[in-house]
Amino acid sequence: MLRYMTAGESHGPGLTAIIEGLPSGLEVSRHFINEELSRRQMGVGRGGRMKIEKDEIEIIAGVRAGKTLGSPISFLIKNRDWENWLEVMSSEETERKPEKITKPRPGHADLAGIFKMNFDDIRNVLERASARETAARVAVGAFAKLLLNELDIKILSHVVRIGSCSTSLKVSPKPSELSKIDLSPVRCFDKKAETEMLKEIEAASLAKDSLGGIFEVLVYGCPPGLGSYISWDRRLDGRLSRAIVSIPAIKGVEFGEGFKISGLYGSKAHDEIFYDGSKGFYRKTNRAGGLEGGMTNGEPILIRAAMKPIPTLSKPLKTVDIVTKKLVSALKERADVCAVPAAAVVGEAVTAFEIANALIEKFGGDSILELKRNYEGYLKQIADACPPLAGQIADSKKRVRSGLRIKE
Repeated sequence: MLRYMTAGESHGPGLTAIIEGLPSGLEVSRHFINEELSRRQMGVGRGGRMKIEKDEIEIIAGVRAGKTLGSPISFLIKNRDWENWLEVMSSEETERKPEKITKPRPGHADLAGIFKMNFDDIRNVLERASARETAARVAVGAFAKLLLNELDIKILSHVVRIGSCSTSLKVSPKPSELSKIDLSPVRCFDKKAETEMLKEIEAASLAKDSLGGIFEVLVYGCPPGLGSYISWDRRLDGRLSRAIVSIPAIKGVEFGEGFKISGLYGSKAHDEIFYDGSKGFYRKTNRAGGLEGGMTNGEPILIRAAMKPIPTLSKPLKTVDIVTKKLVSALKERADVCAVPAAAVVGEAVTAFEIANALIEKFGGDSILELKRNYEGYLKQIADACPPLAGQIADSKKRVRSGLRIKE
């Protein structure tokens, strides 16, 4: 079983995490992990914090000579902004008491958090509830991606909507086009939509407002059978849903054409199965998004997530002071106008972790060599049981390079 825990506050000394369950012998590239952290900080609409932080990982335990040891991995991402918050965020009691925050923001964890924890200072809540924590999750996901790369499983994300502007493209990008997506200031694969999204973000910024949107995460190269149909808590779609919705500000998730097919007849909603002697079983559509019965079905996984607008606004909404009970303007701190491009990168990370966990559960192995041997044995087992399926597996690998038509 693969698991992790993060710790740290937004303006504290740093973020840390412990990962348990990665097999030994996995090659770890610190450069790759730092690149993933850098991708989370990209995009037009980000706030002033991104001008301060340059996230880099410091591996503390579990890796030696560039390879995992099989023991728990621990790492630290230092907060450069910590120097400006030494007194406010000191772990020791200070002579000068920091000013308490008493104006909860609508749409944030502020009010419910102080009720839950019996606090009289909202900073105790907002520091941990901040999306800054997702930097640690991106680093965790980078370790998972390193494992998936060993099995030729690729993950990417792209933005399909910001505010009212949506892409009209009907073909999803392929892994080889990820660098092109990352060059886009809004991480959009559609140049025409990108232009409109940039205009919308500029308009929101001038209005001192914020924008949400929708992003997609795609997983290419997964074999059929990851996850389970037997128990509810082992269904992979359920686990992926929890991971995606756990990202701050995410309010909805679907697989494939989930919401669209809810309004169709069954004859138009499902992906018909075909057979060809040369390539085995295949489908002409992927409305299910690569998951059926809680398991991968061999098609690319397609997850779509909806992100609400950032609740911290330069022109704050009305709220009630928790002490005076008077109507006031909500707390205003540094915030993004739009963080959908960054959220998409976090989506990749949490998806990578869940896929890696499902692989480790199914194929086991204390070392990466043993896991890969078990994985290859499974692919051979499928091929031996139905020889044409060997072609399907090869075709799945080709999809990593050729992309996917997702809509008719």
